[in-house]
Amino acid sequence: MAITKDSKELLQAQLELWHHAFGYVKSMALAVALDLGIADAIHRHGGAATLSQILAEAKLSPCKLHGLRRLMRALTVAGTFTIATSSGHGGDDEDIYELTPASRLLISDDVAGDDGEPSLSPVLSLVLNPFRVSPLGMGIGAWFRQGDQPGVAPFAVAHGKNMWEMAARKPAFNALVNDAMAADSRFLMRIVLRECAEVFHGVSSLVDVAGGLGGAATSIAKAFPELRCSVLDLPHVVANAPSGGNVQFVAGDMFQSIPQADAVFLKWILHDWGDDECIKILKNCKQAIPSRDKGGKVIIIDMVVGSESSDTRHLETQVLYDLLIMGINGVERDEQEWKKIFLEAGFNDYKIMSILGVRSIIELYP
Repeated sequence: MAITKDSKELLQAQLELWHHAFGYVKSMALAVALDLGIADAIHRHGGAATLSQILAEAKLSPCKLHGLRRLMRALTVAGTFTIATSSGHGGDDEDIYELTPASRLLISDDVAGDDGEPSLSPVLSLVLNPFRVSPLGMGIGAWFRQGDQPGVAPFAVAHGKNMWEMAARKPAFNALVNDAMAADSRFLMRIVLRECAEVFHGVSSLVDVAGGLGGAATSIAKAFPELRCSVLDLPHVVANAPSGGNVQFVAGDMFQSIPQADAVFLKWILHDWGDDECIKILKNCKQAIPSRDKGGKVIIIDMVVGSESSDTRHLETQVLYDLLIMGINGVERDEQEWKKIFLEAGFNDYKIMSILGVRSIIELYP
């Protein structure tokens, strides 16, 4: 699907800003790699190691395998390490990671021995110290070392509470989150409705799940006046929703049930949750919509990592965002990871349209 020049330029501009804004996550990832001794672990294994072998050498819990894969993905896209062979999707412990000339300089002097190059780790530890002692850096580093609480998010390790608990207790932080989501909806929905309006064609009713104060739903309802739009969100969110518009607000919990509609809309929601939670949400979505031949579908806006693999900046921004959202136990998924969730939730087919910059539209069919 081709998009207009104006939309392409807007999405490219967003990519540039996000790539620069997430640049600190790359520094944070390098700081965490130093703290975990990843270069030392690979060196001790002969200069090439699988994720399982790195975990063992670094004395990390096996439950951190998936997190380590995501950290190493960001570091390999950045060029700090390289993948010599890859088993493909789903074979985390079979990918073989090797040192590059850059990461060889991260090997500690006592590990490298007299034959190695002088280590730059002490210099980088000083330079990266602000990222090491930041809440995000401390949280992820401590989370990797924590083997007995696999469900606790790095954000909670650093702050003592998860992001949603903090938002509930701190009005200023809650406003920051809500303002960011509203601004994103204003930016993205204009492009969605200009370039991808056909995903809403033939839909007579739609529920925007976790749609907040209705920014996205209001845009859809304005573009399609005949479409009955509603927003499902938690009671304390709905209590602050605007009144008198053409969007209905419903207080509820997406983990319990979702109102009946032809289509369910999930904009940047599923990436906040782990696989089990996503499957539960999607099962509720499936119960809320009719069969495919009667127009039932789920419309998802989220990242599909590697969807534009030829664009290095595009991929790097995606994997850096993945590390960022790992702080709240969220996940940015590639197509195979999405497919696994869709099938386990009971859906039969899907279509990915990678036309929204670093994000994609996914149509999911029962």
